[in-house]
Amino acid sequence: MITLSEAQLAAWISPIFWPFIRVLAVFTSAPVFSSRVFPVRARVALAFLVALASQASFPDAPIIGFNDPHAVGVLVQQVGVGLSIGFAVRLVFAAVELAGEVVGFQMGLNFASFFDPSMGSQSSAVARFFGQMTTLLFVVMNGHLMVLMAVNRSLVSFPVDQNFLQAMAQMKLYKLGSDLFASALWIALPMVGMLMFTNLALGIISRVAPQLNIFAIGFPITLVVGLVGIAFTLPMLDQPFIALMGRVIDIFG
Repeated sequence: MITLSEAQLAAWISPIFWPFIRVLAVFTSAPVFSSRVFPVRARVALAFLVALASQASFPDAPIIGFNDPHAVGVLVQQVGVGLSIGFAVRLVFAAVELAGEVVGFQMGLNFASFFDPSMGSQSSAVARFFGQMTTLLFVVMNGHLMVLMAVNRSLVSFPVDQNFLQAMAQMKLYKLGSDLFASALWIALPMVGMLMFTNLALGIISRVAPQLNIFAIGFPITLVVGLVGIAFTLPMLDQPFIALMGRVIDIFG
């Protein structure tokens, strides 16, 4: 009769189980992966498949059984690192959406707000449009593969142990806040410059011809200029997106 000890089971299951928890945490928090249209069962199955298929690239990890005193600390680390990866990817989307909010404010479209179920708050039409374009770029430019690359690199930089606070100190996720605002302003800067020049021209026209109803023609002009600016600058959105995704991968690499 074949008998298996607890140590043997732990040696077989532990190398797959702990990376599986980390990948599942990433799928829970990262955009696209955490979408409601992605069934939970399919998400769990895909996380297990990724953890199983990536075993060859994972470094040798210590065997930690489920009855081990350090198991709770290891679980907290895997969930924390996985959620951090998803949060960092979410910041990339937030940077582009913030650029859309700034552009929408300059265009006068911030009153056209919709409820965003992914954020649980109101967002303008331009921000939603930029968010949808970012999702399309994420899929087309293999952003999902970049996320999996970040997971693989995180298992090298932050191996399976219970040093969760040390891992968080090395990530320095707070530095992504400055990148968020800087990147959003750089993305929105051409359109904001065009709209500021348009508003300046309208102000001069209103002083030269006071009888002209500037409020009647101002909104259509700024709207048209904003749409033209979006049409010209949107094809260049891939460059800041790739730069931000590379910044995210470098944090966990």
